[in-house]
Amino acid sequence: MEFEGRDFLNSPPMKTVRFGGNVANTLAKLQQGDSSDYELIKHQLTDPDIKDAQIISWLQEFRVCVTQLGKDHEQLIYVLLKLPWLGRNQAVVEEYLAFLSNLVSAQTVHLRACLRMVVSNFAPKRIRIQEGNVDFSDSDDEDENLPRIFDHCHQALQLITRYVPSTSRFLLPILSEKFPFVQKSSRTLECYVHNLLRVSVYIPDLRRDILELVISKMLTLDVSAPRSEIEEVESEAQQDVSGASQDDCLFNMDEEEDSPLNSRPERAVMVHPVAEKLDTMMTVLLAFIKDVCHVKGSVDIEKTKALYRDLVSVFDKVVLPTHASCHVQYYMFYLCSFRLGLAEAFLDHLWKLLQGPNQPPILRQAAAGYMGSFMARAKFLPVSTVKACLDLLVPWLHLYIDSQDTGSKAFCDVSLHGPFYAACQAVFYTLIFRHSVILEGNLKKGLAYLQGLNLERIVMCQLNPLRVCLPAVTNMFAAITRKYQLVFCYTIIERNNRHLLPVVRSSVGGNSVSTNTNPLDTFFPFDPYLLKSSGKLIEPIYQVWEEPSDCVIDVPKKEVRKGSMEEEDDFLHGETPHGDSIVGMTPGSYDSHLHSPRSVGSPPISFLQRPF
Repeated sequence: MEFEGRDFLNSPPMKTVRFGGNVANTLAKLQQGDSSDYELIKHQLTDPDIKDAQIISWLQEFRVCVTQLGKDHEQLIYVLLKLPWLGRNQAVVEEYLAFLSNLVSAQTVHLRACLRMVVSNFAPKRIRIQEGNVDFSDSDDEDENLPRIFDHCHQALQLITRYVPSTSRFLLPILSEKFPFVQKSSRTLECYVHNLLRVSVYIPDLRRDILELVISKMLTLDVSAPRSEIEEVESEAQQDVSGASQDDCLFNMDEEEDSPLNSRPERAVMVHPVAEKLDTMMTVLLAFIKDVCHVKGSVDIEKTKALYRDLVSVFDKVVLPTHASCHVQYYMFYLCSFRLGLAEAFLDHLWKLLQGPNQPPILRQAAAGYMGSFMARAKFLPVSTVKACLDLLVPWLHLYIDSQDTGSKAFCDVSLHGPFYAACQAVFYTLIFRHSVILEGNLKKGLAYLQGLNLERIVMCQLNPLRVCLPAVTNMFAAITRKYQLVFCYTIIERNNRHLLPVVRSSVGGNSVSTNTNPLDTFFPFDPYLLKSSGKLIEPIYQVWEEPSDCVIDVPKKEVRKGSMEEEDDFLHGETPHGDSIVGMTPGSYDSHLHSPRSVGSPPISFLQRPF
């Protein structure tokens, strides 16, 4: 018998069954008005059980007739582009790539359709799952063939780009259109982002636009997951795990140590669903940045500078104007850690934005916030660079005071002097973190430098920055400057607090309470990084807060839940003005405020919980 000895499962059918004429004759009949064979071909191409040999046979015939497949044959092209060529044997893949090359070369009218087909495979395919009587679809995240499928997709896209040089102009809108919804699985988002960044490698003209697209989507996730919410969810999950571990130890004393409960997964997973997706995407983005900038383990200066220009452009366009993002901006932090020159270039860029009179005030304030937070938190930044930045910021503050302190606008008003107050807070915040480094080694020389900044003039000026800066910063700055006798801030803080007390006016026929607050609506963009997986790259280069043992503040700190994933970062767990709360506290003023009628029944609001 002829079937004996034949590997039935691994060999193609001995004969391919087809109905109707060949493609050339079918197209000729269609021109004469006979569409029967034409419809039969489309029907056979959509057969879910189509064999590899059949696909190859069809594609070879279509390649011969590709010049006839114009715009009138869009439906047929649609069917051909739906052929299941990915995941097939290499012969099918090669034949399909040859067909695509011929098609876009001869019929550029089908270019967009071809691009959509390729890009739609940048994420795992959706599969239908049936549980009970319910059908639902989900992504096939566990497909072992995904790497091979993605390789073939990029091979196809490179071929199309080679034959149609204008491909990039049509590709970007499709990349944006096909971007998965943020509700999709972390794996789906990870695959799509990885493939987009891979496209930017062989189509460098699109790199900046692709980075902007990816970072914009990540910002959408970032601002929808407030820091306080992530901390709460992760803390509760950690407490649940701790409780389960204790119970397990109580009732299973003889259990092996390598039990599933005690084993750790290879990758740390966030419990907060949005944070987990953002963590996955940040891991991909940071890995891309590292791979582009490093060649054989060393930083490639030219490639790094080119990527820096692209990322700074995206930073200016989408990151800087976004308020209260917690994590996405760390891509700049990470990039700048590669070389000191990058960090200095970034600080210089922020400085130019801050002092640029033609920039919107809100962007100037944001630039000051980034500048101060970067100088405070970047462990890789030497003290010489910090002092160089202070030598730019502080004289600018003095010049601003010279121009405003005696005029008609010489009063405390955030709307008038927002960039000034943001720059003041940046200086105060930087000195809180960096004063010990400035003073170590040579205390006398360090004190002389700090005294030369003339901080007292800034604090005492009519614009009254201590009234506007966040109270946590104000209190710690006051404690440090008092210790080193640089400036005594508490007199001003006391006066500011008195001005913020409610004024009861009975002359209007009732108790009318009026308060006067000027909160600086800002944030610290490089506050502690909460994402677990990508955070492993940030941790070695990040300066955590270290409480000064000799600067004691007599203001109670906000109680933080046990098990919080971030370290006690610090004086920033103070209170922020909210409605009619006070702006600053002194050691002697806290008790009087505690018994103020306004404080009764008013829950403390952490400034980390400001709305975005």
